[in-house]
Amino acid sequence: MRIHRTFEASITNPGQVSDDLDQLGRAASKLWNVGRYYAHEQWDDTGEIPDDGELKSDLKGHERYTDLHSQSSQRVLEELAEAFNGWFRKRRSGESRARPPGYRKRGDSHPRSTVSFKAAGFKHDAQFTRVRLSKGRNLKEHRSDFVLCEYGLRPDVDLSEWDIQQVRAVHKYGEWRLQFVCRTTIDPEPPGEETAGIDLGISNVAALSFGGESILFPGNALKEDEYYFGRKKAKCDDSRSHERLRLDRKRTERRTHFLHTLSKHIVVECVERDVGTIVIGDLGDIRDDENGDSRNWGTHGNLDLHGWAFDRFTSILDYKAEAEGIDVTVESERDTSKTCSACGTKDGDQRVERGLYVCEECDTVANADVNGAENIRRKVTPSPSQDRSNGWLAQPSVHLFDCSEGRFAPREQVVDCKP
Repeated sequence: MRIHRTFEASITNPGQVSDDLDQLGRAASKLWNVGRYYAHEQWDDTGEIPDDGELKSDLKGHERYTDLHSQSSQRVLEELAEAFNGWFRKRRSGESRARPPGYRKRGDSHPRSTVSFKAAGFKHDAQFTRVRLSKGRNLKEHRSDFVLCEYGLRPDVDLSEWDIQQVRAVHKYGEWRLQFVCRTTIDPEPPGEETAGIDLGISNVAALSFGGESILFPGNALKEDEYYFGRKKAKCDDSRSHERLRLDRKRTERRTHFLHTLSKHIVVECVERDVGTIVIGDLGDIRDDENGDSRNWGTHGNLDLHGWAFDRFTSILDYKAEAEGIDVTVESERDTSKTCSACGTKDGDQRVERGLYVCEECDTVANADVNGAENIRRKVTPSPSQDRSNGWLAQPSVHLFDCSEGRFAPREQVVDCKP
């Protein structure tokens, strides 16, 4: 099985490479504009959009084309052709408000566009965590013919284990970052035939049920970050100020780390229990009510919901589980919070408090989120667990995010921390 991943890294020597990357980023914008002008002329003359092959063939001799490495220039024109094709499809489907891709200019200057380097345009040095990016012929004069970027990745990523297909230099939040587009071939065996269920939420970001054991993952750290950075950003006068961009970048990095750490921890717990299938609740409609309008969860609830990227977490969990041979399936959460996981009685009034579920039919007392997770698990594994004692349903193990260690651990092992 071939899998693809994109890993984003910070550049640890920005003072040495930012000017060169700025030059490449602006050169990419200029080439985009040249291609945009050429495509517009072709559209006016023939009524057709030139494909990427025609753009590359006709613009190969242009001065702006040779500002970048040939493969980097090709990728700019491929992206332009993709953007035109997307617009043209919308136009044909009747979307009259669709607009063609525009020029990349801000007044008299050009923004820094993403620059992609294919196999011949970069050389990776895994031992010293650096990558050499080739310049175009025009930009080599009087200066080095490459940009040597040192980078830092998440500690759980080792690029030497991957086949790097492409490196992208991306300018975001006021700084340059690197994206490594990688692939590898794996053939993992499923850990076992057991099934686990996951109920996602806001207060407890995830409840994990194994049908006889359960783990709760409170979202304290995630919510504290959202409130902390929200207050800090409110003090910034300019929405595009350096400080505001820095805060946005830091908040995004912390949230991304949280999601990766949570998903990895869940996969590890599942592997240890021979789980071959993870069933996760579908929260696609959580932001909308039955009429399709935005659901109001209250001031704090709306803020929490905004900071909790359900779809992104599911995607991260899916590929981490895939690497271990675990299948992830998404099922509807309809009625899972109303139904008793012990006897199957459905009653919306049995959730007596936010975190407590009490079944009047069989006297089961359960943590409401764990009850939901078990009902989700049973959508794939209908037969109930033999262990229906209140212990694991009512008192799940609680794993918290340890900010000092950057990982999840049982509550008794975690030291409280702030952003």
